Amino acid sequence: MRSKTQSPTNIKLILLCFFFLSLFLLIIWSNFTYSHPNSSPISEKHLANSTSLQPDDQEQSSCSSSSSSSSSCPSLPLNPTCTKTPPSLANALVHYATTNITPQQTLKEISVTLRVLEKKSPCNFLVFGLGHDSLMWISLNHGGRTVFLEEDKSWIEQIKEKIPSLESYHVSYDTKVHQADGLMETGMGEECKVVSDPRFSKCQLALKGFPSDVYDIEWDLIMVDAPTGYHDEAPGRMTAIYTAGLMARNRESGETDVFVHDVDRVVEDKFSKAFLCEGYLTEQEGRLRHFIIPSHRTRLGRPFCP
Repeated sequence: MRSKTQSPTNIKLILLCFFFLSLFLLIIWSNFTYSHPNSSPISEKHLANSTSLQPDDQEQSSCSSSSSSSSSCPSLPLNPTCTKTPPSLANALVHYATTNITPQQTLKEISVTLRVLEKKSPCNFLVFGLGHDSLMWISLNHGGRTVFLEEDKSWIEQIKEKIPSLESYHVSYDTKVHQADGLMETGMGEECKVVSDPRFSKCQLALKGFPSDVYDIEWDLIMVDAPTGYHDEAPGRMTAIYTAGLMARNRESGETDVFVHDVDRVVEDKFSKAFLCEGYLTEQEGRLRHFIIPSHRTRLGRPFCP
């Protein structure tokens, strides 16, 4: 999710600035031409144990509320107040223009998720991991709710000092990378093929320690870019990948776009293919895989993998 010592080239910084400028122009043009269509509903409550302040100007409101507000600004000439830069975008522009540290994902990898957000935003976006790309995801999902799950408390505090508007929560993982083979075998058991709320799953791979709101919301996008997974004693992403897939299958209806980063590593490669399913894989760009997983509650008897 992050590389605390990574220093990109000036070209990469210029590309990012151009990227956010293009996004800003897209938002302005969208407001000028039409009202944004409705997306899936978002829970309006926030967790009591949040590690961050509430988002600026209620940016993380429901998708239906965002649609209503957009209709109140039908065109720029009639309502000049609509030209104001959204706080999330303004913060991102300032942040990336004044830092030498940029997201670890490449421009092409980021563009995969961007294309989905262009269609679905504002929506519910769950990100496993908190890092230098967090402000970018919030900006690209302007008006939606973007939540970050992070294993490192000190890192949360460090980011919180710089970007207090991020909605992030500390979570714990009780598995290690060196346990991956055993967990893969466990995941092949019948109890792990049952689609249910992860809190009530009998599968050892299902994560049950997240704040309740994480389970109650139906996520439109899920990005698995954490926890740490580059050495044997690290938590690894085995359970995060499985749980993301279970959440997607357990939604009441519709589809969930699930992204897994660092698929050049063994765990991310094998577990994404096994539990997000190669049949649901729609695209791979560099080290990022994109899966589209349908609800399994709308059609009884649907196999775990197609």
